[in-house]
Amino acid sequence: MAVGTRATVPGMTTRDLHEAGCQVLVGNTYHLMLRPGIEAFRRVGGIHRFMNWPCPVLTDSGGYQIFSSPGQRRVTEKGAHFVSYTDSRKHMLTPERSIEVQSAIGSDIMMVLDECVDSRADTSIVRAAMERTHRWALRSLAARENAEQALFAIVQGGIDQNLRRESAAFLTNHPFDGFALGGLAVGDTRTQREEITAMAAELLPATRPRYLMGVGTPPDLLLAVAAGMDMFDCILPTNFAWQGTAFTSTGRVRIKRGECREADVTLDAACGCSTCQNHTRSYLHHLFQCREPLGPRLLGVHNLYHYNTLMAEARLAIELGEYARFARTKIDEIDRHEHGDKALSDT
Repeated sequence: MAVGTRATVPGMTTRDLHEAGCQVLVGNTYHLMLRPGIEAFRRVGGIHRFMNWPCPVLTDSGGYQIFSSPGQRRVTEKGAHFVSYTDSRKHMLTPERSIEVQSAIGSDIMMVLDECVDSRADTSIVRAAMERTHRWALRSLAARENAEQALFAIVQGGIDQNLRRESAAFLTNHPFDGFALGGLAVGDTRTQREEITAMAAELLPATRPRYLMGVGTPPDLLLAVAAGMDMFDCILPTNFAWQGTAFTSTGRVRIKRGECREADVTLDAACGCSTCQNHTRSYLHHLFQCREPLGPRLLGVHNLYHYNTLMAEARLAIELGEYARFARTKIDEIDRHEHGDKALSDT
């Protein structure tokens, strides 16, 4: 799912997103309640009309964003108190308020408000946050009024497998429409994420969507699919595009490097996106050297197309009963092209 935090995927039109194969967008309750505010969504009839996006939208509850600004927030049993980054006004986001905002936004999938802490924190801290997340999840469920808007619970517990089991057991006893794994990629390593994902996925009902939040690189996704996860979102495709990095079938390409200056070849010969069909690496390099916004936009289109194509190939491999071979081949190709690139492998 492409991340459109503020009702926009950075630098892209909804037409760009359609052409890149995007099916679902992820918005963020925390940001959207501050700007443009829920009255704007009520006035126009929801986020789909507001941004001219006819396909599904999932809204995160805003728990992670509150966690990310520790100097500006205070969490109590009632909810999270924080100061707006837009106008310095004080707000409180409770489970009930989060559902009210998401209902006004009109998202197809809502997330319960959760308390997110560093996955490496002491067990007592992780447990307290997990138990509060459970209580908030039930309050969120009670606050939902429109059954047409799905509501997902979020399994917490850091990197403690016993806590993850306890969280999954509690939440799956309640009538949520789907279940997510939260609190990963928050201080943990790739190996720890893989272990927790593989263990926790088995605890969630296969009849409900299983959503791995905030992850990740192509190998992360392939391994998580093998574990049984169904849905993913991550800022990497667009964030890396703005930094000048493209994900390709032959590994990552840093378009700002000098070697691309005279590379009059397509970005990825195996790719069918509009960027690869119409522009060369040398032209993309030129755009970044000139700091032209078109450069990140073209790379963003390509990266999202690359991710969506990878997921389409994964679905086909599952249907054909060949997923294990497919995933191993893909991961081996990536490792071969990017061997020794430790920086991203531990992202």
